[in-house]
Amino acid sequence: MKSLWLHSVRLYIQIGMFFYYKKIIIKGKTNIPKTQPVLFLGNHQNALLDPLLIATQSGRFCYYLTRAAVFKKPLVSRLLKSLNMLPVYRVRDGWSTITKNNLIFNKSVQLLSNNNAITIFPEGSHNLVRRVRPLSKGFTRIILEFAEKFPDQTIYLIPVGFNYENIKEKGSRVSIYFGQPILSSSYNNLSTVEATNLLKQDVFEAMSKLTTQIPETNYEATLQQLQDLNVDFTNPEQVNACIDNGFENCVSKPNKASFIKILLQPLVYLILCVPVIIWRTLVKPKVDEEEFLSTFRFAICLTLVPLWVLVLCVILFYAFGLIIASIGFSIIILLMLVYIKS
Repeated sequence: MKSLWLHSVRLYIQIGMFFYYKKIIIKGKTNIPKTQPVLFLGNHQNALLDPLLIATQSGRFCYYLTRAAVFKKPLVSRLLKSLNMLPVYRVRDGWSTITKNNLIFNKSVQLLSNNNAITIFPEGSHNLVRRVRPLSKGFTRIILEFAEKFPDQTIYLIPVGFNYENIKEKGSRVSIYFGQPILSSSYNNLSTVEATNLLKQDVFEAMSKLTTQIPETNYEATLQQLQDLNVDFTNPEQVNACIDNGFENCVSKPNKASFIKILLQPLVYLILCVPVIIWRTLVKPKVDEEEFLSTFRFAICLTLVPLWVLVLCVILFYAFGLIIASIGFSIIILLMLVYIKS
């Protein structure tokens, strides 16, 4: 029953992603083992959309280590746990809660020993900056405990790079780079301190090659220069080469305006007037962290937009019959597809 639930949710989110993004580019998917234990380790820029992209594009059903704060409400907690999310406690949640992580880490080790996949964002928090931030050591603890309990097994550590064309906007492009596996067994013969430091270093370097890595020094100036050059942020190899070469021989993406999108926007917004108004007046003003803007917008697209389209079709059905309602539904879907994909 749970398998059916997970398949259904993944399919629904995949459809939502298809309508939300202009294009989703996947690189390195062949690097992901299909049946071995896998630990996905990605940079974390876009709140809930990062794990949702792994869930829908990796080909593996995953467990997700998620900050415990989102589990506070019983109904939400039950839903999240049904989607294989596991709460992880941080110092800000209170020192008394930190010991609860022991159970979560133990469970993670057991899941990996049974050839499951787990997603962790080792930066420890999300941030819109276009670089991999220093990694926390929580993920290394799972790896080292696994090595101690199951020395004959190997976890495939898959570094992941998320590259958003425009993090805050719908209808943009995103690329996901899955890197070459790093084998956990390579660190088995090292001391705890040596293994921890080397794991953090190796994973950091691998992740940095899979996403744009703008140095912290002069970050804003560098970002502005890249934007002025109109680089393709979904291609981290090109962008990082541009930075390394002092902004010489940088590859710019075609700068063409979509007149179709400009023409269709008023019509699409008119059709979806109720979800748009709810988003702009009730939801968006209450989003305190800008990293969550896309997450809440996607949630509106995933819930209110289909519901509103259904309401419109029901009105058409009772007013004009099944044929007109079917034609109306087809036109709405076609308009939204052309608007998003153009």
